Amino acid sequence: MKTFDYEVRERFGIHARPAVMLAMESQKYDCRIKIFLDGKTADASDVVAIMGLNIKFGDVIRIEITGADEDMAYHGLKDLFFHGFSR
Repeated sequence: MKTFDYEVRERFGIHARPAVMLAMESQKYDCRIKIFLDGKTADASDVVAIMGLNIKFGDVIRIEITGADEDMAYHGLKDLFFHGFSR
């Protein structure tokens, strides 16, 4: 299992566009990817579940990755969170 925390730097939080980007990236990997915020959990491959967390600017979320290619998913998701949303 791999985990990392991310403080949301996107001005409008994780709204529709970044939620779709996150779900698309998560669906590339053969592993389970979860997002945690304030006691709530969402499947990172599900856009509606991500948006249901109502992730806002400044929130700190935890990403948990478990599965066959968790190393690749870890690096791909970290790149998306720390560099990709702003592209």
